[in-house]
Amino acid sequence: MNKRLKRDPYVWEAMISILGLVLFISLAIVKYESDAQVPILLGVMVAAIMGIKAGFSWEEIESGMLNGITNSLQAIVILGVIGILIGVWIQSGVVPTLLYYGLKILSPKIFLPATVIICAITSLATGTSWGTAGTIGIALIGIGQGLNFPLPVVAGAVLSGAYFGDKMSPLSDTTNLAPAMVGTDLYTHIKHMTYTTGVTMGLTLIIECVLNYIYGGGDANLEAVSQITEGLANQFAINPVMIIPPAVVMFLAYKRIAALPGIAAGIVTAAILGVIFQGNSFGDILSVSWSGYTSNTGMAAIDNLLSKGGFESMLYTISIVICAMMFGGIMEKTNQLRVVVAKVLLKANSARSLITATILTSISSNLILCDQYMSIVMTGKMYSQAYKDMGLHPKNLSRALEDSATVTANLVPWNTGGAYMTATLGVPTIAYLPFNFFCWLSPVVSMLFGWFNITIHLSEEREKMVKEVVKDGNPESNSDMNSKNKITADDTATAMGK
Repeated sequence: MNKRLKRDPYVWEAMISILGLVLFISLAIVKYESDAQVPILLGVMVAAIMGIKAGFSWEEIESGMLNGITNSLQAIVILGVIGILIGVWIQSGVVPTLLYYGLKILSPKIFLPATVIICAITSLATGTSWGTAGTIGIALIGIGQGLNFPLPVVAGAVLSGAYFGDKMSPLSDTTNLAPAMVGTDLYTHIKHMTYTTGVTMGLTLIIECVLNYIYGGGDANLEAVSQITEGLANQFAINPVMIIPPAVVMFLAYKRIAALPGIAAGIVTAAILGVIFQGNSFGDILSVSWSGYTSNTGMAAIDNLLSKGGFESMLYTISIVICAMMFGGIMEKTNQLRVVVAKVLLKANSARSLITATILTSISSNLILCDQYMSIVMTGKMYSQAYKDMGLHPKNLSRALEDSATVTANLVPWNTGGAYMTATLGVPTIAYLPFNFFCWLSPVVSMLFGWFNITIHLSEEREKMVKEVVKDGNPESNSDMNSKNKITADDTATAMGK
């Protein structure tokens, strides 16, 4: 029996896999209001069939699925541990203390912009949007609920601030990964991001101020706030000492301690304080670590907010991550996404179109590969040579990756980012998406910078070549160059700072 020849999939075959996934998930979520796991598995089946059709063996496809799951194991472990942290922090009084003082201090007149800034500072200090959402974010959701702000609006403010800090922090894994993938250094990358990120953050704060005027311009329901604070004080021993566990996590992150040991230290610290101040037993801590905390105050506002956490609460999210990474693993192993990108590169004949293609590919990768790290790695690998051929500095590519892959992962319900944020904040991805201004404005602003040639820098070699041609004023020297090295009007404008 002749062995089938293996080839790259045709573009139409790859598109069938992509459209199949989108169709199945859309039908499940929009029409049938069902969960995403089985529709994703149907997408896995379609991608596998397309891979087999291209000559890949089942063993290779299975290997791709397993590699995809393996790549997500760190995220899966962190999900479980953060579930434990949330349960223990509630039971030990950490989250109730943050809620109590937050309701006492934060005014409804500044709540939304203050939320963005608080989360931005926290994420900048810790380097993690996930950790910020799972700690300070939960407290701010509760404060916003007490101040009568719509929860999707509050969640959008939390995530806008959290992802600003995640992008700009030298402690962030994505901020380190993006420049490493394209060949530039960390601080050059961060400095280059300040232009697009600064504009996006400014726009976000302006919008949040407007929304704050709409939703919090009047007087807060002080009676409701008072009932919540009294209910918290009756159920927990509120004490400023309970702020120590978040401070421990932030300090260890600042010292660049790995995420898991840092989170574990936050859990242990809170558990000890819970024994001292709340009278918790070791058995109570074990129970809440698995099944989460259940509040029974009789006040719906408090019970709905504090009944969460535990490893068990993350199993739904973990199942989505596993299914999604199976699909992403097949798409990577069988080169289905690569052939689509290769087709796109045929049309990317200028810096502006290349940057636009990079951003759209990163967003598509978050939809298809279901993980921001895979999106950064794959898109960075695919476009790195194209940026070199066009004479662009690699920091343009690393910025485009962060302006798209990093910030849009939480906007996709079946992506690890979207699944985690929904499970942690208790707000559906689709509900907070319109209000997560920083994350969907970032790619728009980045594309506009590319189209108007704003802070788009040539490589050092290319810039030197351009300036020599301009200085000599010899058009013949430019005409003698091959098409790859020919100096364009965009090159000249960029090199001369126009």
